Amino acid sequence: MCYTQSRFKALLSACVMSLIATAGWSQSLTWLGTLPGYDTSYANAVSADGAVVVGWAENAAGQKRAFRWTAAGGMQDLGSLGGSYSWAYGVSADGAVVVGEAYNATLRSRAFRWTASGGMQDLGTLPGGYPSAARGVSADGAVVVGWATNAAGHRRAFRWTASGGMQDLGHLGSNNSAARGVSADGAVVVGEAGNAARYQRAFRWTASGGMQDLGDLGGCCSTAYAVSADGAVVVGGASIAGGQSRAFRWTALGGMQDLGTLPGYVYSYAYGVSADGAVVVGTAGQWHALRWTASGGMEDLNTTYASLLTNGSVLREARAISPNGRYIVGWGYNAATNRIEAFLLDTGFPLRGDVDRNGCVDDADLLQVLFAFGERGYRNEDLNWDGTIDDADLLEVLFNFGSGC
Repeated sequence: MCYTQSRFKALLSACVMSLIATAGWSQSLTWLGTLPGYDTSYANAVSADGAVVVGWAENAAGQKRAFRWTAAGGMQDLGSLGGSYSWAYGVSADGAVVVGEAYNATLRSRAFRWTASGGMQDLGTLPGGYPSAARGVSADGAVVVGWATNAAGHRRAFRWTASGGMQDLGHLGSNNSAARGVSADGAVVVGEAGNAARYQRAFRWTASGGMQDLGDLGGCCSTAYAVSADGAVVVGGASIAGGQSRAFRWTALGGMQDLGTLPGYVYSYAYGVSADGAVVVGTAGQWHALRWTASGGMEDLNTTYASLLTNGSVLREARAISPNGRYIVGWGYNAATNRIEAFLLDTGFPLRGDVDRNGCVDDADLLQVLFAFGERGYRNEDLNWDGTIDDADLLEVLFNFGSGC
């Protein structure tokens, strides 16, 4: 590393007057409401800093519209492609790119990629097919994954880029597949595909290795919903011998690990995973949002954050988690409005600038960023999640120096 001591001192001098030490960390639960004229909402993804949430809202007639939410602007209707329905499923790290599914004027479902400047872009479908849907997007918004039908009418997982268009990722033996998640750099895609026995199996795809069957937990079937930033950890749901579904966490070394379920329940599903693969979120039993870590096991978010819930409110599903593991989004029952609503849970941890996740922003965090300075991001040192470890990440540590210590 060639980052000079003088440059570090200059940065420190520029920021030292702005450093305010704060003890502990705050937690908050924000119910996101719904679109005007709609009565429910569901969140599916969150930006790296927790500032942008995307999902969809539904009215009494069953009409659904994709939304993008910010604290300043509230819930924004992203429109459609000429039809009446749309759903948002993924968002880039900076919150600028949203992907999902929308009806066109002929009532065909199409994958879309939305930006504020370009609006909703129809990504098309595979040659000869007609419906398609996007389910995930890379950190920089350049790679979109999902499913589309081909000329034979088979549903196939796809990987889309502006330069290459929609690429068919194949299958595991019975023609059908669907992609649901993608690594930060867009190189690893996960989802489910039919095998030769026509059972649905979780897969992990790379350009060099193709589509890999991740197996199951003793039952017949499995589905992968999300993947860590580097593509090494895959999470989802798989059937066990008794037929029930269990949340799983897969690695190449350990295979598919059954994460269990909450006490008193037999079902669980994992829908989201932090960038480093250490924190998993999902749902269990009768719609109780969960979080899993290796040290703490599976916990009911309604118990852990009971102080944030008004009497009768329940967090039903945790659908996604921010790269650093701090922000969780999903849907639940808001007793104050007596309806199903999307939520944003700020767990307060890790603190901003806390690279090593020890609850204190200090010299160790500065050193960790310095030693990684100039390297490729999408890891804990990349605090603003822009793909490069640089001055901006150092400043994040400096502005929050002393927090939690």
